[in-house]
Amino acid sequence: MRGFGRSIAEAWHTAARFRAIIPIMASICVIGTGNALLTTTVSLHLSDPSISVRIVQLLLTAFPVGFLAGCLSARFLVSRLGHERAFLSMALLAAFATCGYMLTPAMPLWFCLRLINGFAIATLFVISESWINLYADQRNRGAFFSLYMLMTSLAVLFGQLFVEAAGPRSPYLFLIALGVILSGFFYARFLGGCWPALPLPAPIEGASTTSTDRYGIWQLVRLAPVTVVCVFQSGMTNMNVYTMTPIYGERVGLEAASAVTLVTAFSMGGMLAQAPAGWLSDRMDRRLLLLLQGLATACLCATIALLGMRSQGLLYALFFAYGAIALTIYPVGIAYANSQLDSRHMVSASGSLLLLYSIGNIMTPGAAAGLMDIFAPQALFILLGSSAFLVALAACFNLLRRSSAGVKPCLASGGTE
Repeated sequence: MRGFGRSIAEAWHTAARFRAIIPIMASICVIGTGNALLTTTVSLHLSDPSISVRIVQLLLTAFPVGFLAGCLSARFLVSRLGHERAFLSMALLAAFATCGYMLTPAMPLWFCLRLINGFAIATLFVISESWINLYADQRNRGAFFSLYMLMTSLAVLFGQLFVEAAGPRSPYLFLIALGVILSGFFYARFLGGCWPALPLPAPIEGASTTSTDRYGIWQLVRLAPVTVVCVFQSGMTNMNVYTMTPIYGERVGLEAASAVTLVTAFSMGGMLAQAPAGWLSDRMDRRLLLLLQGLATACLCATIALLGMRSQGLLYALFFAYGAIALTIYPVGIAYANSQLDSRHMVSASGSLLLLYSIGNIMTPGAAAGLMDIFAPQALFILLGSSAFLVALAACFNLLRRSSAGVKPCLASGGTE
């Protein structure tokens, strides 16, 4: 009877924590929806034949560069303002930049606005992810992070639905994007209530509060190499699938609408798989789960490259399955790393991981386009499958390294060591 009562108390405590973070998750979803709508709207304007290819390339690089800057500065903003005020400040900055597109068509100013957008969105992501990881505990970190990923997936989907509802050529798309981002800001500030208090970290003797709070990429490589590979691979996958799939579809003879459906199938698969992946990651060794995810994703990429064009229906199904597995690698990898980290390092580590993600965003689309030109359109998925196989190798390395050190993994707590 005592055990039953304890189970009821734990379930009530977990439910209360979930209810507490719903307003934050809703704010992230609304602001992310506005950003997704804005990104699509900018891309539609850049498709104008009168705009030179060089200007288009420069504008497309502005957002990732701003994203990099946001990853590097987020820790400073959180330390000065706190999570909640930093979040609200960046939401307002994102709205300010969105307003600028309606004031001028000048491409140099649009470049600056894309830089600001990238900076604000990256900082929002770092703030959100670090706060969630500080608020969660080992028993629900995977579930919380999967809920966060579900919100970001819904944001991408809702952004595209806004475009379809208003029409790709609507003159009001920028205004709608501004309204959506401001709605997220006002909800977070006035309707969502105060953010729940974070648990105080246990004091550590001899720990400095200055330099030791910095947790860079090389420290993450030593701690959890599989997470470093996961995050880079996720940035590489997301950018290439969302930007290169329309080109892939055109080159293999698909209609434009069919290529858009492929991206939608990919997004839907990832969205629906977030909750099951979070449930699994809280109940089995996350390194083993990442090993299986990496192998399955590599196999799906190979199948898309070899058999995808036999049937359009088969291609849709493969993209759905690919999204379901590939888009859940990131939250599992992040949950694994944060299960190894002290709470003092979580903001800094979140910034370093998103920095890796943005590097994957920036570096790989050019390589993918070059491979598609030299070999065939299917080379895109050979590249993506190779990166997924590296996730499996890194997970295997993490498993063997810990086993050889004589450390027994704790499967009940999501693979903490």
